[in-house]
Amino acid sequence: MLRLHDTATGTVRPLEVREPGVVSMYVCGPTVYDVPHLGHGRFVLVFDVLRRYLTWSGYRVHHVSNITDVDDKIIDRANREGRTEAEVAAEYEAVWYEAIDALGVRRPDADPHATAYVERMVELIGELMDAGVAYRTSDGVYLDVGRVESYGLLARQTLESLQAGARVDVDDQKRSGHDFALWKAAKAGEPTWPSPWGGGRPGWHTECVVMSLDLLGEGFDVHGGGQDLAFPHHENERAQAVALGRTFARHWVHNGWVVVGGEKMSKSLGNFTSLTDLLERVDGRAYRLLVLRSHYRSPLEVTPATTADATAALERLDNLARRAGEEALVDVEPDPAALVSFRAAMDDDLDTPAAMAMLFDLVRAANSALDAGDHAAAARSVATVREMASAVGLALRTDAAALDHDVAAMVAARDQARAAKDWPAADAAREALVARGWVVEDTPAGTRIRRR
Repeated sequence: MLRLHDTATGTVRPLEVREPGVVSMYVCGPTVYDVPHLGHGRFVLVFDVLRRYLTWSGYRVHHVSNITDVDDKIIDRANREGRTEAEVAAEYEAVWYEAIDALGVRRPDADPHATAYVERMVELIGELMDAGVAYRTSDGVYLDVGRVESYGLLARQTLESLQAGARVDVDDQKRSGHDFALWKAAKAGEPTWPSPWGGGRPGWHTECVVMSLDLLGEGFDVHGGGQDLAFPHHENERAQAVALGRTFARHWVHNGWVVVGGEKMSKSLGNFTSLTDLLERVDGRAYRLLVLRSHYRSPLEVTPATTADATAALERLDNLARRAGEEALVDVEPDPAALVSFRAAMDDDLDTPAAMAMLFDLVRAANSALDAGDHAAAARSVATVREMASAVGLALRTDAAALDHDVAAMVAARDQARAAKDWPAADAAREALVARGWVVEDTPAGTRIRRR
């Protein structure tokens, strides 16, 4: 049984689903005002791995991830560039999907947009007002968090301790510094919608509670996102449902940050590196492998060194896949004992580092068996590698395009030199490949390379 860390309890506990054989999962998606950064890439990969592993384990997964297409940042960019908010959102939503496609991430079953749910958000805010847990000020409507039982659960703190550590709020119309906007009164130059409290737009924390309950229903199984969303965003979503007596998410899952020099990666810190830039230089599968080799709750350091190491590991996988094709290995069933161990690691709070260690042990075993001419053992190891890789969405390639462009060019040049019987040129190409850490082998099909 899969056991996952639950932010609400602070423990690793079994994933208990509402409906047998089905997992309903809501993951907070992007605010589409700029290109995605590496942290976005990590969270979408973490939850893609979770989704794929659940599917591999026999569950049917209903995955919802929203698009925030109205927000202060979108409005600011539209005003700076003399465009409409819809134009800005459409441009960067397209960039978002191009990036996650390059990562090999399956698109969600539904991607609700905030602007399509404003009317329903107005209804929910009205219900909170009628329940006496929301109040009106000159600049909008706020939730009174002091009226919400167990507020602060996802921060693992009580409201009293949160208030004790909070800075003093300068807005004397708010009852508490932690009260948050449900409805923002209209301002000049901003998009507005009608409501009983005048024109305006919903606060960010209201969109996800409305969309998740609408599309997944009460008591859905998993609510996920980056660690930075646990508080206050997810806590404020939860507070609205709790205030109305509605059962919200059963399990809260949050992944760790991407860091540079030990600091969280973010635009505000000035260490922002875009995912789109990375994908222009690095195979999206290598970033997936880098994410898999770190536990999802741990910080992930993304540097030229770590991406180069993941790229080299990916090449070892692709090389085995190519070698298996050249050796015409027969299709066999994966090793059941190895899959039991793999499942045990994955079921232990998605211990993907342990699972990847098993996978690469099998890569070494397969290559050793091929070197020894034991095709039966190699075939079993290769089949198991493919099965494990498939479970976490790690596609293997057998074509030359999977190689780094320079390396592929060296292999092609060596084959051309050998065909022309230009042995000095062929030897020079071999030496260059060896210097880069490749083992070079001659086969009837041409030059074959693999990592040591």
